[in-house]
Amino acid sequence: MPRMSRRTLLRSLAAGGAAVSVPGLLTACSSSGGDSDVSNAGKKLAPWPAYKPATGPKPDLAPTQAGVQVGYTSYPSDLVKSVARTPGDGSTIKVMSVSFGTPPKPASANRFWAAVEKALGVKIEYTIVSQADYQKKMATVMAGDADSLPDVINLFSGFVLPREAEFVQRRAEDLTPFLSGDAIADYPNLANIPTHAWQDMGRIGGRIHGIPLERPLPGSTLWINQGMFTDVGMKEGWTSDDFAAVAKQATKGRTYALGAAQGSLFGNAVHSAAHNAPQGWAVTKDGTFQPGWADERYKAAIAFQAQLRKNGSYHPDATSISQIDLTTLYYNGTVGSMQDGFGAYLPKYQEAPAGMTPAAALPYSVGGEPGGIVAARRSFGYTVLKKAKKERIELLLRILDYLAAPFGSQEWELVHYGVEGTHFTRGKGGAPKPTKLGEVENNTNLPLKYLAEGPQVLFVPGMPDAVRALHAWQQKVVPHAIRNASFGLQSRTNNAQGTTLKALLDDTVTGIVAGRIPLSEWDATVKRWRDRGGDRMAEEFAQDYAANT
Repeated sequence: MPRMSRRTLLRSLAAGGAAVSVPGLLTACSSSGGDSDVSNAGKKLAPWPAYKPATGPKPDLAPTQAGVQVGYTSYPSDLVKSVARTPGDGSTIKVMSVSFGTPPKPASANRFWAAVEKALGVKIEYTIVSQADYQKKMATVMAGDADSLPDVINLFSGFVLPREAEFVQRRAEDLTPFLSGDAIADYPNLANIPTHAWQDMGRIGGRIHGIPLERPLPGSTLWINQGMFTDVGMKEGWTSDDFAAVAKQATKGRTYALGAAQGSLFGNAVHSAAHNAPQGWAVTKDGTFQPGWADERYKAAIAFQAQLRKNGSYHPDATSISQIDLTTLYYNGTVGSMQDGFGAYLPKYQEAPAGMTPAAALPYSVGGEPGGIVAARRSFGYTVLKKAKKERIELLLRILDYLAAPFGSQEWELVHYGVEGTHFTRGKGGAPKPTKLGEVENNTNLPLKYLAEGPQVLFVPGMPDAVRALHAWQQKVVPHAIRNASFGLQSRTNNAQGTTLKALLDDTVTGIVAGRIPLSEWDATVKRWRDRGGDRMAEEFAQDYAANT
């Protein structure tokens, strides 16, 4: 098969989103400054921005109110213009975001960078932070003085930064006057961001401080080698027993049905959702918050995974292999499946070798109940602006409005592919096809898409059948998506201790599935988690939930 480049694998990891837990955390943040009240309880809540869909090419596959994405089986032939005039004033803006790509060529030698600057009407000084360095860099930024902050900062939802909300409340501009309610009409592409993304980003102290990066409803997904699983008896409507039997049958010699990466808890998100366990937090009718980890269905999922591992169905390096290396094993057929974010569908289909058909697996049922899927946080992260004068904030919002152009627009094509004839040519059906220069000058290496982006759509260039299959899969599974009830809510204890306490649970799950710790230890671990802060989180989330309903 073709050799996978590190750039391709990093792009695949980025597209997947936060599909695995990431080890390591910030240990301190001097920006906390005491006891800022970030809760929404007792506050007057700013109205969410008024949603106004952008006009553009008619989709081939319609979305649903439940959360099925819009789909395009071909690239739009007539691109719309979504921004009336150049948004910038010739000044320089400083921006910062996470990156999953390799560092870009410097601005002076980067034609993609230059083209974007020309279209935006500004010079961009970009601080690009690799995923591996993100937490350490953010600790420095959050602890620094206000004057040293970049104008635009993306906060990546793949990490919980201690006292992040307090930092945002004190150092970032309150965008409520600019974006709340009908005020957002001045920025049509930002108004095209659906309300669900703003809600999952959440308010801080009742106010709107950021702009979310919208993401589809399906989250962590089991991506399978369809041929491998079909050949050994996979079928629609399978049960957990069927799944275990298929996994055991597909595991032969040095080929393993199930792959998993370090920090993924053996793909626990997929299996706990299939068992219909709450994903993080559930809320009862009376507003009480219940942790999913204390649910018996979650414990049953751990036991099921432990049996799969005991059967030999998991790759033996499931606790140590990186997500990037796991992707290589998936493509070369060493493993038949892997957990990844739903957003990884594009590289999955584009990079799969000839003869391999990637597919999103339907969840198995447990005890006669249809299995669930993980509902993602509909905001992959959010972008905040450094406090500044009104005119400066309006300039920065115009820049972000351009970057948030919708699919099917001239602006979207420029920001995602660059200049035709330089960075891309037209492939099958008119879709952009990167040139050799476009392979190194793009918005993976210059990650503008992590500053602002329009709503995502289903589209795989030149592969209409893949789009139809993904749309059909969403129609089947979206009604069974299990949402973390804490998304968009504030908890002081979670802000300060959430990452550390979650590591206690994660380490125990990994140990039980790996066979190092008995299942009987799980209840004691959950009790320690509750005693050390879990119960306080439940109370704080309940208070914030009540304030938002």
